[in-house]
Amino acid sequence: MTDQSSLLDNLAREIQGCQRCALAGTRNCAVPGEGNPEAEIMFIGEAPGFNEDNTGRPFCGAAGKFLTTLIESIGLKREDVFITNIIKSRPPGNRDPLPEEIEACKPWLDRQLEIIKPKVIVTLGRYSMNRFFPGKAISRIHGQWEKQGDLICFAMYHPAAALHQGNLRTTILADIAKLPIIIKELKQSEKPEPTQNRAAEPAVRQLDLFNF
Repeated sequence: MTDQSSLLDNLAREIQGCQRCALAGTRNCAVPGEGNPEAEIMFIGEAPGFNEDNTGRPFCGAAGKFLTTLIESIGLKREDVFITNIIKSRPPGNRDPLPEEIEACKPWLDRQLEIIKPKVIVTLGRYSMNRFFPGKAISRIHGQWEKQGDLICFAMYHPAAALHQGNLRTTILADIAKLPIIIKELKQSEKPEPTQNRAAEPAVRQLDLFNF
């Protein structure tokens, strides 16, 4: 077990026992998140729903199936990324998260980011987006990205939006298709300029798309 795995397991146990807000009294299961503890891409949704509350796993219902499709559409698997939410407990009736609930859960997400150290954050939905793109409207910035320190933050509609508005499915698929292109272009722009008159060096294996 890697250090990150051990730290995330310990953190998950803390989250499962969390009593920081009133959702502790209404949930069945807290939902810390799951995936690769060394993931370079982290998908962050809004809150667990009915299925997640019963299983303790993120994105395991219909929206989760579409998220899996999105991840696979860029050549990855769920096991390659880390998936979590802004808040870790289901709001009753799947209502929107309240500001105090988001604030109570903020330290958990902060610690997940510190442990995993992803290079790319994909926000899913407006509450997740607001954490990384405060004051922006998702209808305006979906499919766009911003460099924040060492992170690439990429805004997307929540997969559940495609279940309620079928016309958004094509939009969401088109948005995520931009992600590998953005990362590849960023890698190219960060490559050092070749030094003139440098002696020929042996060829090196090309890095894969997300290993930068």
